[in-house]
Amino acid sequence: MEAQVITEARPVRRNFSIVMKFRGLLIAVVVLLVLGGLLYWSNHRKTAEENAATPASTQPLILKMDQAAISELTIELKGTSPLTLQKDASGTWRITEPQTLNADQDAVNGVLMTLANLPAERVIENKATDLHQYGLDDPVVQVKITGKNRNERELLLGDDTPAGGDTYAMLAGDPRVFTIASYNKESIDKGLNDLRDKRLVTLEMDKISRVDLTRKGQSIEFARIKDGWQILKPRPLRADANAVDGLVSSVTSARMDLSEPAVDPAKQFASAALVASVTLTGDQGAQTLEARKNKDDYYAKSSAAGGIYKVDASLGQAVDKSLDDFRNKNIFDFGFNEPEKIELHNGAQSWFFTRIGSDWWSNGKKMDGDSVEALVEKLRDLTATGFPDTGFSNPSFEAIVTSQDGKHVEKVQIAKSGNHYVAKREGEPELYQLDASTISDLTGAAVAVKPAGKAK
Repeated sequence: MEAQVITEARPVRRNFSIVMKFRGLLIAVVVLLVLGGLLYWSNHRKTAEENAATPASTQPLILKMDQAAISELTIELKGTSPLTLQKDASGTWRITEPQTLNADQDAVNGVLMTLANLPAERVIENKATDLHQYGLDDPVVQVKITGKNRNERELLLGDDTPAGGDTYAMLAGDPRVFTIASYNKESIDKGLNDLRDKRLVTLEMDKISRVDLTRKGQSIEFARIKDGWQILKPRPLRADANAVDGLVSSVTSARMDLSEPAVDPAKQFASAALVASVTLTGDQGAQTLEARKNKDDYYAKSSAAGGIYKVDASLGQAVDKSLDDFRNKNIFDFGFNEPEKIELHNGAQSWFFTRIGSDWWSNGKKMDGDSVEALVEKLRDLTATGFPDTGFSNPSFEAIVTSQDGKHVEKVQIAKSGNHYVAKREGEPELYQLDASTISDLTGAAVAVKPAGKAK
């Protein structure tokens, strides 16, 4: 029995040993895999960090020039006459061929910026013998660049690559064929209409000191003053600075529509009705633009640009304004400058408010700031709905607002006139029509002002 037991135990012990060896081997394999993974991750991370620290190799440059030294540029698009631009002594670019025109300085500088440092995407051939396969035997675009010491470089652009996105390119006298990115081609592929100055008025908006608008037999003259604009003609009036700025902006930003016209702009202009004529006077003299309307289209001519052009309808709408469109409709001028004193009278009722620092006071009592600000907003937003010639008599309401450290005092009287009110500013003959709710709104805001710390 004992021998049998011993004999049966040996296989168990042997199997146990095999299992333990296999388990140890498995653990060793797992450890090895983990260590290998850590080593791979470490090396991979190191490589990524090294790549991140090392700048990418620069693309080969087809052209490398000093942009400031470029003095002449000729662009010839396939099937068109060469377009030549020259830089004068002041650094201003002008088109000299096929006709003399002012150039769009930003557009020209965009082309020059691309040409001065033109990178290649790839070098296709170092010594090309068959240019036809690249479209370079009859280039789509040829650009001749004159730089320092009258040195010339000529860039040729051919077909787009079969996969798209790139264009074949080479330099005259250089046997290599490159590819350039399509966006660089688009920056260079410019014609006359792309590079000419399309402004109808070339004066700078902030340098304009006077505006003369003639519309439907009425002439309006504006003069720039310290704080905005003043109407001089037909009589001195307060001007809406934003409205006048809008007129000036529309005229100075007007552009020629150089798309292929379905009709001759000159013929359309000749038979069109006059909308308005605007003369702007600035530091470079005066320039006049005349706008006309034919059916739904607007056309313009300018003393600063030869020819007649179709223009955007927004220009015609901007100049087609009456005197009242440019008048200041605000009853008070204190705007967003905080007033120091407010005095109101409505029949037997009176209110006095004085600001000291950031606090408002009335009759020796500190007032609730929010409720006073609500009254200030009512006065600030008091706006005319029209400009009547008559209707002001027996004023029942008076408001006096002092601002600018006591230097600016505005006194306004308001009288009932039919179903509305009419206001008059002291020292001005002009009248302002107000809504019927004006007096109740102002008195309600004044009554709502309470001492500080008490509920409204």
